[in-house]
Amino acid sequence: MTELLVTPKSINHITTLIAKGADAFVIGEQKFGLRLAGEFNRDAMREAVSLIHDHGKKAYAAVNGIFHNYHLNALEDYINFLHDINVDRIIFGDPAVIMYVKQQNNPITLHWDAEALVTNYFQCNYWGNKGASRAVLARELSLEEIINIKQHSEVEIEVQVHGMTCMFQSKRMLLGNYYTFQERQMKIERNNTNNTLLLYDDERDNKYPVYEDYNGTHIMSPNDICLIEELDALLEHGIDALKIDGVLQSEEYINICTAQYREAIDLYNEDPEMYEDEKFMLVDPIEAIQPEHRPFDEGFLYKQTVY
Repeated sequence: MTELLVTPKSINHITTLIAKGADAFVIGEQKFGLRLAGEFNRDAMREAVSLIHDHGKKAYAAVNGIFHNYHLNALEDYINFLHDINVDRIIFGDPAVIMYVKQQNNPITLHWDAEALVTNYFQCNYWGNKGASRAVLARELSLEEIINIKQHSEVEIEVQVHGMTCMFQSKRMLLGNYYTFQERQMKIERNNTNNTLLLYDDERDNKYPVYEDYNGTHIMSPNDICLIEELDALLEHGIDALKIDGVLQSEEYINICTAQYREAIDLYNEDPEMYEDEKFMLVDPIEAIQPEHRPFDEGFLYKQTVY
């Protein structure tokens, strides 16, 4: 059964998303995980995992940062903590995580998430042999590539179906330090309340969300992926997990997306023809709250990626 994976913003939000039909949750602390929708310190992590397990759902800890030598002691301690609270899976991109997990008596299963690097089934199977049970595919893959990877992979496959994607990351606070200089080239709006920036690209008529956290500067896509009308091929070929990424989105927005994708998945499982008939209406509640400056697109599902 395909899993609906979501990114909650708080403990209370998890309760709401459980009611909306989420199967699994990505939670963590920004010191170790990249671009989290919500910040969960250790107390919140412990409470969240207990809540999620009480409802028969799964808790995935994001530990997919890139770590330097000076991070390693803290990383080891965090891996110990995640085993203590018994998260279901650990999301990683750095092999250091594997080394610390292997030291445990009962190692937690791993999900390999190296962002744009996850582009073929040899990579998926290589990390599968190292202990990963799932590969999180790059967002820049076509439907044909996704299906081909799934057919040849020995691990579970996860695909993002909704939300913005990261186009650029720097470990420096690049824009925060130099936004005055950048203003000569591109208009910038800073929101001090939620620590976000918005770049205005007049030449391409795009607006790029930007935010800074412990891991540096992240420039996000000007459009939101929305595949609620394209789920049939993914479900038909047995993609194991469909992710809604709620970074920089409101709780209300994530709630509505979760409910609509839950209905879409259930419709397809009940009757694929019913899904075909109704899928075009499922997007309506999401479109009603979609920001005007962020149009939907299908990512690279039907077009070639140009690097």
